[in-house]
Amino acid sequence: MEVRSIYRYARISAFKAREVTREIQGLPVSAALDLLAFTPKKAAFLIGKTLKSAIANAENNANLKPDGLVVKEAVVGEGPTVKRIMARARGSANKILKRTSHIRIVLSDEIPIETRETRAAKQKQERKAAKTKSETTESAAGTGDKKTPKAKQTTKTNK
Repeated sequence: MEVRSIYRYARISAFKAREVTREIQGLPVSAALDLLAFTPKKAAFLIGKTLKSAIANAENNANLKPDGLVVKEAVVGEGPTVKRIMARARGSANKILKRTSHIRIVLSDEIPIETRETRAAKQKQERKAAKTKSETTESAAGTGDKKTPKAKQTTKTNK
């Protein structure tokens, strides 16, 4: 079963918040909370609030235990931008863009737990398999006709 929580109009740029949400995707809830607690960014605090809200929704609304929950999806979308003006020299002005974002976290109890370590090991194994596959195709292609370099023909001209 899936449970979600949305924090709308968070006063942070979506670009800055996405950096933190990429880290917690696919982690168990306890590991995600630990990671957010020790991440020294404003986005980590806001995403932590949203994650705690999603956990509370799971416990109270769906009767799920937080031990078996996994962060299935952590998405940050852009919200409306508040535009302000700052006065500059000679009567001109500069725009100040105060960006907002919408943070959405989806928790699930149906996904097998995949930590960063298992994900890294899986990627390493895939790279190794791809490397051996490319080596076998190169050796199979190399056993065929080998081209020998042609001897240069020189012509002498009598002068």
